[in-house]
Amino acid sequence: MSALLEVRNLRVHFPVKHGPFSRAKLFVKAVDDVSFHLEPGETLGLVGESGCGKTTLGRAIVRLIEPASGDVLFEGDNITRLRGAELRLRRRKLQMIFQDPYGSLNPRMTVGEAVGEAIDIHQLAESPAARHRRIEELLELVGLDAAHAQRYPHEFSGGQRQRIGIARALAVEPKLIVCDEPVSALDVSVQAQIINLLQDLQAGRGIAYLFIAHDLAVVEHISRRVLVMYLGKVVELLDAHSLVNEPKHPYTQALLSAVPVVDPDSKRVRIVLPGDVPSPIDPPGGCPFHPRCPVAEARCKIEVPLLRELTPGHWAACHLAR
Repeated sequence: MSALLEVRNLRVHFPVKHGPFSRAKLFVKAVDDVSFHLEPGETLGLVGESGCGKTTLGRAIVRLIEPASGDVLFEGDNITRLRGAELRLRRRKLQMIFQDPYGSLNPRMTVGEAVGEAIDIHQLAESPAARHRRIEELLELVGLDAAHAQRYPHEFSGGQRQRIGIARALAVEPKLIVCDEPVSALDVSVQAQIINLLQDLQAGRGIAYLFIAHDLAVVEHISRRVLVMYLGKVVELLDAHSLVNEPKHPYTQALLSAVPVVDPDSKRVRIVLPGDVPSPIDPPGGCPFHPRCPVAEARCKIEVPLLRELTPGHWAACHLAR
């Protein structure tokens, strides 16, 4: 099966001036040489600490942010080179659900106008009546009343607003949705409802998800494979089962140890990482994780570890991983 999405050596660097009168520029290396692929109908989880580049990567894939270099191939077409009408045609199949259900909807637009905007842009309705029916169908599909189309975003709860965001993304019948922490701002009970909704939509429509989150329990539940990022780089790629049972990279092991355990008799040892995440403006040499790694050796400070396959389907960028 050919990949639906293939990311090759993607870099996103933001220029930062050193001072008000300085001509020299520094760069925030938000995403630094990231490569992976995503199969049709698959959910790939993307995890890491805040500031590791998850959201920037997701936005670069849908071209909300322009990458500095690298390629994003969607259904075989390099969308980083598309412009204008060609890009708009591809974006119909590539949508995004945003993290903030409150800030992602225009408060001056009714729910029907927000959901119907994409239908109008891509001319997917033959008549005003067909457009109205399509909006009602989408709202009912995500568990809302069709009559809600006349209401404004401030009249809804956070969970309902996120459902509206999902309906808006579904309006153009996408094949891939980038979910940027879609449940992190919601109550736990509402989180479960949204996760179940996404899984039901995937089962019924074959949609692929790039699911960005920092909650490993949620990622393990919804994903088939998981991509772990640190300081703009991929440090581990593995299946969801191995994430919980056999993480190889010390950073992934530390993330997993921080997940709360219900069983009081659990013998999981908490791994506390020293210091803070280094600045992406001036990342450390060698392995980017070595200043905080509990098992780092001398070579880790000098040699950049390559992302290598340890076992079938399990990749890690660590000199010591076996």
